[in-house]
Amino acid sequence: MNLPQTLLTAALTLGLTSGAMAAEPEQCQKVRFSDVGWTDITATTAMASEILDNLGYQPQTQLLSVPVTFRGMHDGDLDVFLGNWMPSMENDIRPYLDKQSLDVHATNLTGAKYTLAVPAYVYDAGVKTFADLAKHAEQFDSSIYGIEPGNDGNRLISDMIKANAFGLEDFRLVESSEAGMLAQTKRAIRRNDWIVFLGWAPHPMNQYFDMRYLDGGDDWFGPNFGGAEVHTVVRKGYAAECPNVGKLLSNLQFTVAQENAWMAAILDEDLDPREAAKQWLKANPQTLEAWLNNVTTFDGQPALPTVKGKLAL
Repeated sequence: MNLPQTLLTAALTLGLTSGAMAAEPEQCQKVRFSDVGWTDITATTAMASEILDNLGYQPQTQLLSVPVTFRGMHDGDLDVFLGNWMPSMENDIRPYLDKQSLDVHATNLTGAKYTLAVPAYVYDAGVKTFADLAKHAEQFDSSIYGIEPGNDGNRLISDMIKANAFGLEDFRLVESSEAGMLAQTKRAIRRNDWIVFLGWAPHPMNQYFDMRYLDGGDDWFGPNFGGAEVHTVVRKGYAAECPNVGKLLSNLQFTVAQENAWMAAILDEDLDPREAAKQWLKANPQTLEAWLNNVTTFDGQPALPTVKGKLAL
């Protein structure tokens, strides 16, 4: 081999080992998320999208119900969902896991909870468990306030009513949205009225309201007041097809305190979710070191200095 050939070979080898091989396939540049309209999922999706955008990707988000989300992933129309609350979504996701048409990629949050709640003054008046609700049907107007139609929590409430669990057969589920439910709860508390509603953490509602979670719903929402993990779900084979995005999604693990802060910025300060994510990253740049570990930009460059540069950190 002559010298020019040797130099050319060395240059090609250097190019391959310096990150060019880490560049994603072209079809991976667009990352399609689902957001089911809960502020926590809106916040985490915005955070992931802000990071991906700074890495040279093109994140896109659609607002969809839980059933439509899983169906869309099954059909290959969506790539990522950061809001698989378990065990409450078990019945929603199980058919697709059985068909092996999507993958549970990572756990992005532990320490969550999801069950029925009441104001503290209702709890102090004797409504401490699910079994206490029917005894006070008149005070509750035989109503349980849920969120958007198609939501898994609404389904659990509806199933309880249909099964006459806890004597709730004469109750009705009031469906609206997260914002609608919170507004109704706020009005009830202001008037000292009785209300039972779907509550969860992380969420600023736990700071807004003096509220208590009801015991005894283990068979429906799971133990420990609906103690939950939130999973990152991707369409089947996505992480192998787009390994750099897959690595980022594995690294994106959140805390209840972080999500509470992001949601408060969106709900209390009326910030756009992406702007809330950007401001938080600027105030907490150390978090990027773990989230961007072994991650590159879309074109294969080191992720951490690139993102810090774009955020002016």
